[in-house]
Amino acid sequence: MAQPLAAGGMAMGAPPTTVPPPNAGAVMDARSNGTTPRHYAEKEIYQYDAPWPVYALDWCKAQTDREGFRLAVGSLIEEQVNKLQIVTRSDLAVWDEMDRYKYYGKQHQPDFVPLAEVDSYYPITKVLWEPRKRSPRYSDILVTSSDVLRLWELEDNPSYGRYDSTIGGRRGYNNEFQQSLIKRSELVNVKQRDFCAPLTSFDWNEVDPSLIVTASIDTTCTVWNVETCQAKTQLIAHDRDVYDVAFMHDTSDIFASVGADGSVRLFDLRSLEHSTILYEAPPAPSSPSGSSFASAISDGSRPLLRLQFNRLQRELLATFHMDSDTVQILDIRYPSAPVAELTQSHQSSVNCFSWSPGHPGYICTGGDDAQVLVWDINSQQQQQQQQPSRRPSSQHHPLSQPQNIVQSPSLRYVADSEVKSLSWNQSLPMWIGIGFGKTVQALRV
Repeated sequence: MAQPLAAGGMAMGAPPTTVPPPNAGAVMDARSNGTTPRHYAEKEIYQYDAPWPVYALDWCKAQTDREGFRLAVGSLIEEQVNKLQIVTRSDLAVWDEMDRYKYYGKQHQPDFVPLAEVDSYYPITKVLWEPRKRSPRYSDILVTSSDVLRLWELEDNPSYGRYDSTIGGRRGYNNEFQQSLIKRSELVNVKQRDFCAPLTSFDWNEVDPSLIVTASIDTTCTVWNVETCQAKTQLIAHDRDVYDVAFMHDTSDIFASVGADGSVRLFDLRSLEHSTILYEAPPAPSSPSGSSFASAISDGSRPLLRLQFNRLQRELLATFHMDSDTVQILDIRYPSAPVAELTQSHQSSVNCFSWSPGHPGYICTGGDDAQVLVWDINSQQQQQQQQPSRRPSSQHHPLSQPQNIVQSPSLRYVADSEVKSLSWNQSLPMWIGIGFGKTVQALRV
């Protein structure tokens, strides 16, 4: 069974001091659209059991409890029957009489219920809700990546709840959802209509929400205008497959990418003639058999799988190598060597991470060891201040030691199987969403 977060005896419900819990468990009444306080005891863990293995995961960016506790969940099925679902906490949902009978009539009330579902023929590599809305709108926008980039609109289902001609009947009730995901557009490069290289990841710019940048196995990154559904520019970003890409926060021009060649590269849309190599991974160690999957796809380098910029300290970004239990923290002002490493706590490969939206030093990581760890990268700050000041520089060899080695996470949670996805809720920062197997959990920290 899953074990609660703990750090030196601290229970999961005890949050970091910088992220206080809501007063007396107060949350907003879903039926008042988040305007009327409603007091009841929240659980520490909410769980959704999906009908298929889960991978892509993202929280809605809306500010109210009812809308902010919605999750977009993508399946990982190795055939053309994949799904995208929107789920919400059942006690924050809006029910009619039939809904109450369907869910509350059962002896066991589920924590989450699905609101909408749509087919996706290929596994979804990433899903993102639109950045925080600046103007009210009755529908939501999501984007997914797989074979191509798709833009979806979440709307109320007009046929939901309609009665059929039979007395007391309801047409297709078991197969209907309250809302519908409507595909509004597919973003496809005109030059690649005959063949579209699969997209490994993408990121949505929060400063200029019209911009999305994608990463592909064909070595390119493409910047899209989602309003016109046109590619603004495409560049060869790496020597091999590109695995992840991310915009620097609070800017509409700067993004970074990682890939199979083991490098982190920084780009500026105002000057695409040049790029900066922030970090190059050391060569992959030779395996006893003389070959490995990592070396086969990277020509001897250690591939970097993911990267994400710190939301509050925008100069910092996190990344990790393929088949590695360590996360590197880089500072774009001091290239070539990590400023910190999170190490010796995961017992197997790291798969995912997510920076805290409310504290610049907190990051959550998940791995094949089924652990979810919350780290404070400044936990040894006092010790570092007692040592001679040292900053890595561009003259340092890539194998230079990081400035700060963090070996003890602040919080620890053990899931039932390998953790494949993480999402720290930006609007409700006391919640972290995790995906493992066919299970999605919301953990209160």
